[in-house]
Amino acid sequence: MENLVCFEKVAETINEFCSAVGIGRTLFYREVKSGRIKILKAGRKTLVPISQRREYLQRLEEAGL
Repeated sequence: MENLVCFEKVAETINEFCSAVGIGRTLFYREVKSGRIKILKAGRKTLVPISQRREYLQRLEEAGL
């Protein structure tokens, strides 16, 4: 019998984040610089916690954008 383990994704790449939220990389980096999006570094890899996607979209919704 095979043991299957499922993992919940906790972070995504910049491209995945931008695609999911509908913004480009330039705006993404602007938002990171302003502190509105928090990132994680794993060596040279930049990751965005999944929670940041929900929080970013929530802020946009609250701002009426």
